[in-house]
Amino acid sequence: MKRNDLKSWIKSGAPGVWMSGGAVAIAIIMTLGLLAVIAVRGLGHFWPADVLESDYRIPGQEPRVLLGEVVEVEEVPRARLLASGLPVAAAGGEFMTRELLKVGNRDLFGSDFTWVVGEWLANPRTPDEVLVVERREWGNFYGYLVNVKQDGQVVASGAAAWAELQARLERANRLQAQLERLQRRDIGAINHGLERLRLKARKLELDGRLDAAAQADLEAERAELGARYQALERQLGELRRQVDRDSITLRASDGREREIGLGKVVRAYRPNAMSTLDKLGFYAGKLWEFVSDEPREANTEGGIFPAIFGTVIMVIIMAVIVTPFGVVAAVYLREYARQGPLTRVIRIAVNNLAGVPSIVYGVFGLGFFVYVLGGSLDRLFFPEAAPAPTFGTPGLLWASLTLAILTLPVVIVATEEGLARIPRAVREGSLALGATKIETLWRVVIPMASPAMMTGLILAVARAAGEVAPLMLVGVVKLAPSLPLDANYPYLHLDQKIMHLGFHIYDVGFQSPNVEAARPLVYATALLLVVVIALLNLSAVYIRNHLREKYKALEH
Repeated sequence: MKRNDLKSWIKSGAPGVWMSGGAVAIAIIMTLGLLAVIAVRGLGHFWPADVLESDYRIPGQEPRVLLGEVVEVEEVPRARLLASGLPVAAAGGEFMTRELLKVGNRDLFGSDFTWVVGEWLANPRTPDEVLVVERREWGNFYGYLVNVKQDGQVVASGAAAWAELQARLERANRLQAQLERLQRRDIGAINHGLERLRLKARKLELDGRLDAAAQADLEAERAELGARYQALERQLGELRRQVDRDSITLRASDGREREIGLGKVVRAYRPNAMSTLDKLGFYAGKLWEFVSDEPREANTEGGIFPAIFGTVIMVIIMAVIVTPFGVVAAVYLREYARQGPLTRVIRIAVNNLAGVPSIVYGVFGLGFFVYVLGGSLDRLFFPEAAPAPTFGTPGLLWASLTLAILTLPVVIVATEEGLARIPRAVREGSLALGATKIETLWRVVIPMASPAMMTGLILAVARAAGEVAPLMLVGVVKLAPSLPLDANYPYLHLDQKIMHLGFHIYDVGFQSPNVEAARPLVYATALLLVVVIALLNLSAVYIRNHLREKYKALEH
């Protein structure tokens, strides 16, 4: 290329275009690569891996049998194993293999995972009879099925035990679901009614209206609820007896036997005997459980539906709160406020608020919303609940309001930029046709600026859904299986604490006592958080594009 041609090529701006395109391509590749790593590490956790049985022969010790899933394999320097005190021969290659096995049986072995030296594993095999039992407590149990019992009596053993176990486990899970439904729905409604009566009696007492007639009415309602409770208690007792009727005896790799009630078992399967189609069906069921069930085992087992629901409902309430306030503020600054030094200072302050660390908003929400505003609401409207706080404690409402304050500058700036792009001739044409200023704003200007408002809302949702630090102070907790939306009045409980996907990632990743079990769930939850944010944003993008097409003709 000649020198003049090179200069003209540079002056044309083509290098900048290529550099920008390359930077965008690299960013997209890195993002997709990160998501792929998260997906592989997270979603692979739900695949029913084969269970390996092997003889573990440590030099100078009696060999023992190990049974478990191979989770990770790595090469480590021989010197490192020697330094750890293992009886490793000094002679040999520079590296040795180390494998992480999920052996389960925490109630027997004390830990779900163990590291072993790969060279000491001998005679590896994958017997079809190996059983994996997923329990509601104590994690998985790996072993062999000895027998199935009913009321302590053996009803099946040997080859016939597997089919009997499947039938009785299905019955136990069905009864367990009925038991949980009674406890949460029916007994929960009775407890809610009893608490409502207690608060009603206290309010009447504070107002000086708790006379004999009022007490008699309250006692009659309590008696009715008590009778219903007693009937449900008898029903629960019968269900518990039926659930605890059956049990199984399992033999671990070291020969010890353990009897487990089927009421404590979620599922039992034989991964080594499953076909690829069976494993795909199992995998789909585990994924559905992950997004639809409640957490167990310190959030390291089960699902995360309460966290999904809490994240979505909080973002929706935040959007309902922040949109009108942000639009009104932007309309005032652009359409009504006198453009002078004071208005410029306000705009600078709004832009600076967008850069304030989120934890500062959390401290503000805790101090103002929870203690000042919530405490005042309790004194004015809920004196009968004292000293227990109703709104004077962190909850869903205060978490949503805190996020609304945090994202308000984004909505204001985006809406004001949208208002500024509307041609002055459109406003003047509306006024010339006899419309007032407020009618022009409401019927012409704001509808045309609605795509910009939606852009601000998209940015607000993207930031709010991923925030964690402020929510730890104003309403998000480690475990809250009861949803803030139920059949009890007022149906949406804004004072209730919630779970959140971002906080769930932090809790499982950094606070879990079982690090190895929690690690894949961190990846899976992170992927799910990205998916939830993407779905919320895509919904807002669809609405924005629809509005843009609707009002495109007016812009021209």
